[in-house]
Amino acid sequence: MATRIRSLAPVAMPVIALIAVVATYHRSLPTAVAILVGAVLIGAVLAAVHHAEVVAHRVGEPLGSIVLAVAVTVIEVGLIITLMAAGGHNSETLARDTAFAAVMITCNGIVGLSLLLGSLRHGLPRFNREGTGAALSVVATLAVLTLVLPRFTTSASGGRFTGVQLAFIAVAALALWLVFVSTQTGRHRDFFLPVSVSTDKPGDPDGADDHATPPSNRATVISLVLLVVSLLSVVQLGHAVQPNIESGLEAAGIPSTFVGVVIAFIVLLPEGIAASRAALGNRLQTSLNLGYGSAIASIGLTIPAIAVASIWLEGPLELGLGPVQIVLLGVTLLVSTLTVAPGRSTRLQGMIHLIILAAFVFLAISP
Repeated sequence: MATRIRSLAPVAMPVIALIAVVATYHRSLPTAVAILVGAVLIGAVLAAVHHAEVVAHRVGEPLGSIVLAVAVTVIEVGLIITLMAAGGHNSETLARDTAFAAVMITCNGIVGLSLLLGSLRHGLPRFNREGTGAALSVVATLAVLTLVLPRFTTSASGGRFTGVQLAFIAVAALALWLVFVSTQTGRHRDFFLPVSVSTDKPGDPDGADDHATPPSNRATVISLVLLVVSLLSVVQLGHAVQPNIESGLEAAGIPSTFVGVVIAFIVLLPEGIAASRAALGNRLQTSLNLGYGSAIASIGLTIPAIAVASIWLEGPLELGLGPVQIVLLGVTLLVSTLTVAPGRSTRLQGMIHLIILAAFVFLAISP
């Protein structure tokens, strides 16, 4: 019975989410109803990434990791633009808070948990330093250009870019993402394949491809349709529960900027689950592809989309991080560099990243 429910849930959740969208459209929600809608929203996110995984399985690795990262980013961008359009206490910093939270969660949460689980299960799992190092360098460049640089420019104050600066950064971010995707799927595709697949000899059990048979074209098309329904539902449901989230944070004495962290945790939860499963299955490279790929997409696609949306969105757009956030980002990039350099994982490395994530969450709640 439980197995049947799990098999039906990915199909049922998009439909339930669509019904919830119709029922909550332009309505103020009581707390109990908002909690229920929030649960449906999380279910829709999980369903969206499940169907993205089906499509990703069809196209194969590493393109599959890109499909998952883009699906998550579409949810993230949709929620940010919807909530910014609705206004609120932190609308001008929402894009910054969400993008920074996504970097911290992916580079420390997803990567750290994957390193820890992989090391606990498989001892000293290995990954490709070339591909992982390249991904990390793109993350570092995007994060500094989009989130650190505006704090030090002088043409505009308060951590903001001028219109021309924002346009340049948006184009640069999108170009970096496109070049990275081209590298990951083109001539250097082998840099992003699991070590066991790309280097082990045929017949090696550790290098065996233990994936299930790819889905049929019909199943892929159905998942693609349900993926679109889920994505649209998530965006609208996020807008519906926004006032309840803000009032709940205010009642708990938590800064309103924590909304960005909540959004990032919701949209990256399925990525974390997928990366953890890959690490437990001795496919640490896939986990790192998911983690760093999501960080790259979160900045490389989100910032250009927000830059375009800012043309018609009211109010300023603040992207520059504060001093504490810059310190946390610097520590993350330094530790990540030391983590990637050896090309193998230990439990210590995983725990260090998770401690940095814990510090980020704690300081976001109590700045």
